[in-house]
Amino acid sequence: GKPLMDAKGEITMAANYIQWFAEEAKRIHGEVLPNHVQDHRLFVLKQPVGVAALITPWNFPVNMIARKAGAALAAGCTAIIKPSEYTPFSALALANLAEEAGFPPGVFNVITFGEGSTPRNVKLLLDNPLVRKLSFTGSTAIGKLLMEQCARTCKRVSMELGGNAPFIVFESADIDEAVKGCLDSKFRNTGQTCICANRIFVHDSVHDEFCTKLAASMKKTLKTGPGFDEGNTLGPLITEKAIAKVERHVTDAVSRGATVITGGTKHSLGGQFFQPTLLTGVTIDMALASEETFGPLAPVFSCSLDTLLIVGDRFKNEDEVISIANNAAVGLAGYFYSRDLSQIWRVAEALEVGMVGVNSGLITTEFAPFGGVKESGVGREGSRHALDDFLEMKYICLGGIQ
Repeated sequence: GKPLMDAKGEITMAANYIQWFAEEAKRIHGEVLPNHVQDHRLFVLKQPVGVAALITPWNFPVNMIARKAGAALAAGCTAIIKPSEYTPFSALALANLAEEAGFPPGVFNVITFGEGSTPRNVKLLLDNPLVRKLSFTGSTAIGKLLMEQCARTCKRVSMELGGNAPFIVFESADIDEAVKGCLDSKFRNTGQTCICANRIFVHDSVHDEFCTKLAASMKKTLKTGPGFDEGNTLGPLITEKAIAKVERHVTDAVSRGATVITGGTKHSLGGQFFQPTLLTGVTIDMALASEETFGPLAPVFSCSLDTLLIVGDRFKNEDEVISIANNAAVGLAGYFYSRDLSQIWRVAEALEVGMVGVNSGLITTEFAPFGGVKESGVGREGSRHALDDFLEMKYICLGGIQ
């Protein structure tokens, strides 16, 4: 159901990751260290960690595999890929392409399970001592469970887990650009990404202008419908459970005082389509403040540091909005718009996240490290740093040099 434009974009990005890591494979460098005694020489080698288990989600079923497997293969590891039970065909198609490209048997492996058998089979995979590394993208709760399982055999782990990204619009921001960036971040893949703008904070002096322009732009540019239909920008949500969560978040917020500016209900198309929705007057006591929505719901918060629950009290200074933005157990991505250069540096350094978009709502690229802090995970994907998670350092001390 993903809009065709987004699907094509995902394939392009996946190809970019594969090309990037193919190039980076040539740049895995060891070290020559200063010797501590005259007749010794000290070296550091980097070697593949071993068999890598890669567990990938449904929202980017090709790109997530390319990002993980590209790094693993470049480092010299073999890969066992377990795709989401909702999107197995993309993984199997990649396995077919790997075979056509000449990969030896056993290098690029795909295993698929049904939803009911996944926990048992993943446990068998992670209990196997031959598997030396796990890379997982998914929810924080499942990530913690998998880390516990990996601890039994002391496996290396990389975890890209849940997010709850703040999106801050300061008084100096270019409002039109901020609206565009909000649309890019919030509604990409119908709001089903881990780095979506989930908590929107707008300075009191520009709040009404931003919300008015955002609502108008949503109505003008967002079109919901089947993925293959020309011009559609939003598709269905992945499951009935997913659409029920968006409904619950909207209902809870409205019952606690939030206002629906546009959308707010299932789409007239039926099925798992939901209208792109804008809420204002959102406060931190509402469910969507602490739960990742994963749907086309844009909540604009109205709260200050001293009165976090009072509707209509919008943020007025930098320190309070940073404190509110950092008031989360997770820290994957954050965004803000400002034309004040000093403020840009202060806020970028202060936000407790692994990635910051400044005057941009699109931050993903193969050039840059992707990952979070706090309960958003450990390790990084993308960039040259991604290979480090699939490499072990071996120190060699050579003595007896005459």
